[in-house]
Amino acid sequence: MTKDVYIVDAVRTPVGRYGGALAGVRPDDLAAHVLRALLDRTPALDPARIDDVILGNANGAGEENRDVARMAALLAGLPVTVPGVTVNRLCGSGLEAVIQAYRAVAAGDASVLLAGGVESMSRAPWVLPKPDRAYPAGHQELHSTTLGWRMVNPRMPAEWTVSLGEGAELVAEKHAIGREAQDAYALASHAKAAEAWSRGAFDAEVVPVAGTGLDRDESVRADSSLAALARLKPVFREDGTVTAGNASPLNDGASALLITDEAGLRATGREPLARITASAVSGIEPQYFGLGPVEATRRALSRAGRTFADLSTLELNEAFAAQALGCLAEWPELDPALVNPQGGAIALGHPLGSSGARLAGTVAHRLAALGSGTGLATLCIGVGQGLALVLER
Repeated sequence: MTKDVYIVDAVRTPVGRYGGALAGVRPDDLAAHVLRALLDRTPALDPARIDDVILGNANGAGEENRDVARMAALLAGLPVTVPGVTVNRLCGSGLEAVIQAYRAVAAGDASVLLAGGVESMSRAPWVLPKPDRAYPAGHQELHSTTLGWRMVNPRMPAEWTVSLGEGAELVAEKHAIGREAQDAYALASHAKAAEAWSRGAFDAEVVPVAGTGLDRDESVRADSSLAALARLKPVFREDGTVTAGNASPLNDGASALLITDEAGLRATGREPLARITASAVSGIEPQYFGLGPVEATRRALSRAGRTFADLSTLELNEAFAAQALGCLAEWPELDPALVNPQGGAIALGHPLGSSGARLAGTVAHRLAALGSGTGLATLCIGVGQGLALVLER
């Protein structure tokens, strides 16, 4: 028999722009900051009770030092007896960490876990492959680890290895989503995010990083307009529809959740934000990665014994406006007004390894504010996957 699993608290940094306010902060320090914040907000919890720290990270090639969860736990001052593991499901890594924590608690393998994710796309290093032979005479190529494919296996079919933006163009073609619809969706994301910040909707979850001067998400453009978005040129096709304005930006940030069973909940002395009831993962053709959430969401809702009609709120990561609109087109029974009511990644930002945990944390806080209901967090994943998590209160 599985145990009930609770989200006791969820925090995140403000999301920084590429090269912006958080660019000077190492990813292991960003992750340590959110872990420490969770502990500081739960003083009744003995840190030695934490069974594990699970963090998502899409890079791992730089200052994350391969296992950023263990590094961050030590930097946060957790007892050395608290282990840490880093998981990688690309853009879904943060939600994957939350799901792995959920499974461990439900199975009785853990009572108290910290789970979340981190990414510094600003500080992602270049990597230099080892040469095929010793003492090469020619120039060697550096590869950026910031985003997307690198050192692609030549056996991969070319249609699978298109850029993320080209994948968004393919989704736009599939569902006849024009440039105007994408720009309008992007503008709405910024407007909702700006309004949410102005009324304090994020105050309960955002923990600024000292010394950075950043107290809210840096990519939100309250002054954006359709005219300004229309002036931007397509990035991936000469006659395309995807622009920098209707896509998520490159970002830095970290997020973390405190996840427990009943005994762990009592040890915190706190009321939980929400309870986790189901999760699901799915695969799709890599070039249509943006539609990955479609099946994952249906599976997760089915496992929770819920339907779209039961939802009070849904967080869908906005990698691209075309991708988000494509998912909504395949969920005709979903009320779109429930989706991202406080804005999405186009405005708030998308620090890859952190985003999935941010989505889960935002849903948990929103359910707590509502007092009851069912929520869902879902996101697409490069190379063709989708991930979803159902929460209840």
